[in-house]
Formats: sequence, C-alpha cells, structure tokens
Amino acid sequence: MRDLLSGFVAGLRSLAPSRFPYRRFALALLLGGIGGWLFVQARLPLPWMLGSMVVCTAAALLRLPVAAPSVIRPPMTMVIGVMLGAGFKPDIVAQLPNWLPTLAGLVLFMIACAIACVGYFRRFGGFDPVTAFFAGMPGGLIEMVTVGEEKGGDARIIALIHSARILLVVMTLPFIVQWIGGVPLGGARASGPSIATTPLFAELTLLACGLAGIVLAHWLRMPAKFLLGPMVVSAAVHMLGWSDSVPPFEIVNAAQLILGVTIGCRFVGTTPRLILRILALSLGSTVILLALTLGFAYLVARVSVHGPVPLILAYSPGGLAEMSLIALALHMEVAFVAAHHIIRVFLVMISAGPLFGLLIGRKKPGADPQDETAGGEGKGESER
Repeated sequence: MRDLLSGFVAGLRSLAPSRFPYRRFALALLLGGIGGWLFVQARLPLPWMLGSMVVCTAAALLRLPVAAPSVIRPPMTMVIGVMLGAGFKPDIVAQLPNWLPTLAGLVLFMIACAIACVGYFRRFGGFDPVTAFFAGMPGGLIEMVTVGEEKGGDARIIALIHSARILLVVMTLPFIVQWIGGVPLGGARASGPSIATTPLFAELTLLACGLAGIVLAHWLRMPAKFLLGPMVVSAAVHMLGWSDSVPPFEIVNAAQLILGVTIGCRFVGTTPRLILRILALSLGSTVILLALTLGFAYLVARVSVHGPVPLILAYSPGGLAEMSLIALALHMEVAFVAAHHIIRVFLVMISAGPLFGLLIGRKKPGADPQDETAGGEGKGESER
C-alpha cells in the first residue's frame, strides 16, 4: 500500500508546471478534438478515437510541439476498466462454456500470428532475431519492450512496431467491421446516458469500483493494474447485480479522445524517416494480422455460437481498450471481447520469454549481419 501511495504522490509531482508540458499537451488535445470533430462530420467510424489518432500522428510526423505524457494515461485507463467491467452482466456465467471453442481458436491464432510476423520482420524488415521475435509477438507492448531489451533487442524498434500495430489495426478494423457486418459505426451518439442525467450515486459507485480495483490489483500484483483491477471489481459488482450503471456517453467520448491522442503522440521524438519506415513495415504485418484475424474468425464461427464480427473484435491484436471500445460502439458483447484480449495478452506475457529461450536462446543481435538494418536509422535518439 505504501508503494501505491508513493506512486500516487510521484504522479501528482509530475503534474507540476515545471515538469508537465501543459502547452504541448493542450495542443495535442486541441488537434485531437479537431480531428474527432472532422471525423464526426464525415460520419466515419469511432470518430473521437480515430480522428484524434490520425491528427496527432500527423503532428508527430510534422514535428509539431505536441505531447501526451504517460502520467495522463492511468486515470483514463481506470475509467476504461470500469466501463469494460460494466459490460459483464449476471448471465455471463452461463455463457462461459460457449467460449471454449473460441479460446482454443485464439491459441492457434496467436501461434499463427507469431510465426508469420516474426518471419516477416526477419525477411523484410532485416531485424535481428531478438528484435524480430519480440516485435512479432501479438500483444503486450510494455512487456515485449521490457523483456526484449533485457534479451538484447532494440527496445525503440520494438516499441514503435507495437505502437504502429495498434495504430494501423485500430484505424482499419472499424471500416472492415462496418463493411462486413453492415453495422454503421459513425454518425450516431455513443451509447450510455448523459452525465447530466446520471444519478450521483451511480457515478460514485463507478468511481468506487475504479479506486477499489486499483488497490486490489496492486495488492495482487496484477499486470496493467489501472485497467484490469477496476475492470475486475466493476465486473464483479455488475455480475452480482449490485449495480447496472454504465458510464455516461461523454466519458466514453473522452476515453476515445485521450486514447487517440496518446497513441498518436507515441511517435513524438522519433525522426519522420524512421516513423515512415516503421509504418511501412507495420502496414505489411497489419495486412498479415488482419488476414489471419478474418480467416480464424470465420473458421471458428462455424464451430461456435458466436458470429464472425464478435470474433474479429475478440481476435484482432489491436489493444484491449481499443477493441473493447469498438465492441461498445457496436453494442456487442464487451465482456466476450475484453476477456479474449486479456487472455491473449496474458498468454503472450507468460510464453514469450520461455519460447525465446527455447527457439533463439541467448544469441545477441551483434552476431547477426542484418543488425545494422534493424536499428541503424534510430541510433542516438532518446528513448520514450
């Protein structure tokens, strides 16, 4: 508990005007808001997330003074966790046996993605074995960067590849879902009540779920504690029938806006040449991932009670929060989608290290003649 409090105090200190780039963050929010508004006017899918993401990525390419420091993410992540937990209803327990075929398909899907993407980054990206391995794993940005750097990989390249994966998947998948499912994602107001009509007790209940979830996750040493802890507590409260409250649609829109801004600003501080190269490489891997996602979704749909569209969202390696927000916008099974992404990230976390030791061992990137291609363009840049 002391560690949690010290982390909270450190977070507050980082908000001091001398340490937090308020002007750059305000510009990022302004640009993100303009992007979201433009996407709303164009009636495009998930406008507040995709619009802010596109504009902030462009701002990073143009080297505009934008920033989205990591300290802003935990509060919004807590909100998203509570929101996702609200999608777990009392009848979800009866549906769990129906998830067995989809979970089995998920494991096979992850193996196929890892083999295809690692091979792709080795052959077409020229990455060394360590960097290619951890860049090609289908999920867990922070975990893959941490473990990959420990094993001798290029942490900057791994981080950029995973950031670009999330960016490109989130940018393209809503359009694919809209085309395949015939479900309009743009133009309509986000689901949920207005904050002006939500009872104060309901808002306090959701806030209590978030705070209690963070404490519980810290005590249990959960990964991604600001997301999973609030989600678990909120899910328990809603599954037990103690509350049926859902976050107001203004909060959902704000969550999309902040997510889009933070994803776009991940590329700040990187040279445009390296960003474009990583985006070009990630475009190829995204095509591979989306092809495998669609293929497995349609195959598993034939042996399960779930249709292709929920399975596309459940399998797509585009980020737990992002894919769950798409499911929320589609009024689909948020619990089903969120649970599969949690399991995917968990399986990647526990298996990547042992698999690396089994398949690659302790080989250092310096022994590979292709190493200079992998990281040469980014030497000297500060890590983010």
